[in-house]
Parts: sequence; C-alpha cells; structure tokens
Amino acid sequence: MDTRVSTSGNYSAILANLMEAQQRQVDAGNRVSTQQNGSNLKDYANTAETLTAMKSVDRRITNYQDTNSQIAAKLTTQDGALTQVADAATAVRQAITDALASDRSDTFMQQVQGQFQSAVNGLNAKYDGKYLFAGGQINTQPVTATALTDLTAGPPISSFFKNDTFKVQAKLDDSTTVTTGVLATDVGTNMLTALKSIQAFQESAAGPFTGQLTAAQRTFLEGQLATWDGIRGATTTAAAQNGIVQQQVDTAKAGLVSQQNTLTIMIGGVTDADMAKAATDLSNAQLAVQASAHVLVALRDSSLLNLLR
Repeated sequence: MDTRVSTSGNYSAILANLMEAQQRQVDAGNRVSTQQNGSNLKDYANTAETLTAMKSVDRRITNYQDTNSQIAAKLTTQDGALTQVADAATAVRQAITDALASDRSDTFMQQVQGQFQSAVNGLNAKYDGKYLFAGGQINTQPVTATALTDLTAGPPISSFFKNDTFKVQAKLDDSTTVTTGVLATDVGTNMLTALKSIQAFQESAAGPFTGQLTAAQRTFLEGQLATWDGIRGATTTAAAQNGIVQQQVDTAKAGLVSQQNTLTIMIGGVTDADMAKAATDLSNAQLAVQASAHVLVALRDSSLLNLLR
C-alpha cells in the first residue's frame, strides 16, 4: 500500500481547510454585524416555510392596524357630528321648556332656526372630503334643507334626504366586522318632521311666536315636549352606538398589538442570531484561518524546491 504524501496533495488539503475556515469566518462575521442568522430564506433551511407564514401573518396584522387607525379617525369625526345633532335636539327641547317657564316666545323661533342649522350641518359633516352620513353617495350632500321654511314649502320631509341605504362595514381583524356607517335619514327624519311641525304652527293662524304665549301656543308647546324627549333620546343613542363601535376598534387595535408583539418574538427566535455563539464562532473561525495560513506557510517553506535552491 502506497502511503506517500505528495506536496500537491498537502497543498490541496490545506487550501481546502483555509477556504472553509474563511467561509465560516464570513458567515459568523455576518451574524455578528447584522444580528441575523441569514439574509434570505435559503439561509433558514427547514424553518423557511414557517418563517414565510409568520411574516405573512405579520403583514396582515400591519394592514389591519393601518385600516383601524383610519377607521378610528373617521369615527372620531362622526362622533363629533352625531353629538352636534344630539345637542341641537336637546337645545330645542330646552328652548320649549324656557318658553313655557317664562310664558314668552320672543326669541323662540330664532333659537329653533339656529338649532335646525346646527343639526343640518352635523348631518352634512365630512371626513376626508366625503359625506359621512350619505351612505354610498359619499359625494352627495345628504340633507338639502337650509331653512325652516323649506320644510313647509310643500315637498315631503323624505325629499330633503339624498342618502341611500348603504351602511359601511369594516373588518377590524380576522374575526371582527363592525358597521361604521350611519345614515342621515335614520338620525334626522324624526327631527326634521318635528321641526316642520313647529314651523307650520308658526305660519298658522295660531302663530307666530313673537311675545307672550297664547293658550293655543302653550298647549302646542306642551305637546311638543314628549316628541322632543324622544328625538333627544334617539339622537343621543346614535352617538352612543358610534361610541360603542369606537370601543370595539380600540379593543381590536390593542389585540393586534399584542398579537404582533408575540409574532415579533417568534420571528426573532428564528431570524435573530445568538450573539454569544456568533462571537465565539467568529473567534474560532479567525483562529482556524490563522492556523491554516500558518500551516500553508510552513508547508511552503519545507518544500524540496527551497532545499535545492
């Protein structure tokens, strides 16, 4: 059996060891500098499929978070508009109470006109340039009446509403869908109908409301109290329901943050390098490179060619 060792064979072996040590040094150096186990999926071998799935879920959660932030901002604007309508209903009811208490109606109709305008402005509120309460007709003003006299001009109350019946829904996460859309007709029909009654009485033979209340005016206003109690309650409920949806969005947002934090830890368990091990591997690889280089130099110096020279 031939056990001779050739110089070329030794060179090949040492060079192979040197190249392998250099590659280990590069790999360990990359882990130390990037604090990651790899730069692409092939570096993660058997965990690549799991890592891809987790990152897909992470992107979906991020998309939900972005959408929920937009929904929350819209609901905040919507809350302000609904509160404005509810406050207008409360103010009309208070104007009626004040007139009955003082037995005078000197500024009663001016107050009612002002609250009518406030309610219409609330129902015509916009978010991001789009009408909030128009259903799917986001570019169409949902309420067209501009003065109390419009309500008694002849057309039915329904003609002043231009919204359709579409109510916007939003998916907050994989399991939660909420209705965020509110329609002007749902909130404002009864209110405009009651305002029409007040304006019609103002224009009737029993009107106008200009000074001390007559018996007929007092009877009319007393009859209006229950109506406006109902309107105030309904508009307040609409604002409260919007608040409930806001709470659902906040809960979903908090849940998504928790999910993403957990997912970040799981992804880090796969991608984040063990820095202590990476540093040790780098040190060992550097020693191996130095050792291989030293052996290579020693082999070169022991060559027969050097002796012949």
